[in-house]
Amino acid sequence: MTDLLAPILPQPDPDWAEAFRVPIVECDQPLQAMGIATGFAVWPAYHRLGVPNAQPECYARTGVFERLLHAASLLPDGLRLVILDAWRPFAVQQHLYDTLYDILRQHQPDADPAELTRRTREFVAPPSTRAESPSPHLTGGAIDLTLCDSEGRWLDMGSLFDEATPRSYTRHYEEIAAPDEQQRRIRDNRRILFNAMSAAGFSNLSSEWWHYDYGDQLWAAHLGMPHAIYGPAQVLPLEQLWRQQLEGLHR
Repeated sequence: MTDLLAPILPQPDPDWAEAFRVPIVECDQPLQAMGIATGFAVWPAYHRLGVPNAQPECYARTGVFERLLHAASLLPDGLRLVILDAWRPFAVQQHLYDTLYDILRQHQPDADPAELTRRTREFVAPPSTRAESPSPHLTGGAIDLTLCDSEGRWLDMGSLFDEATPRSYTRHYEEIAAPDEQQRRIRDNRRILFNAMSAAGFSNLSSEWWHYDYGDQLWAAHLGMPHAIYGPAQVLPLEQLWRQQLEGLHR
C-alpha cells in the first residue's frame, strides 16, 4: 500500500548534458488526447493563458495516460489530478524558454549569459527537436499537473504553476524545520502528489513540484534506466495525416 504522506527525500537536480546522452529506443506509442478522460481533470494551462501556439487539448503517450489513471486511483477520496500540460509543440517550448531568459536578463542586467542560462534551465528545459535529445515535453512523456478537490477547488501547493522562485522546488516545504499549519498542509499536498506519481512509475523534476516524467530521457537518467522509450512526437495536422495515409497505400 502506498504511503501518500511519506516524506519526499532529497533528489538530485538534473544534469541536462547527461540526460541528453541517454539513448532512445523509440517504442512508437501514439499520443492520446486526454480531454475526455474521466479519471482526472484536464485544464490546458498555456492555451487558457494565451501562450502563442499552445494547444487547446493535452496529449500524452498512451503509456503515460495509463499511468496517470493509476496515480489517480491512489489518491484519497475527494482528490483529483488536474493535468495542466503534456505534449508541447516546439514553438511553445522556445517561447517559454526565451521569455523567461529575457525576464531574468532584465531583472539581472549584470549576470553573464552562462548564469542566465543556468537559471532559465531550472524552470524551462532547453528547446530541442533533435531526434537524439528532444525537450521532455516534445516527447509526450512529460506531464505538468496539480491537485484539486471533488468540487474543483485547487489545492494549495505553495507556489503557482510555473512560478520561477525557490518555493517551486519540490522539497521546499520539507526543509522548513518548524512549519506552521499552512506550511504543513502545503507539504502534505506535495507529498500526496509526489508519492502517487512515483508509485505509478514517474520521476519528478526537483525544481518543479508540478513536473513529472515517464519514458523520456530525463526519466531514464533519473531512475538509472539503460535507455529512454520516447523520442520526439508530433500531433499531425489533418492535411499531413491524410498525406501520410495515402503515401502508405502506395508503398
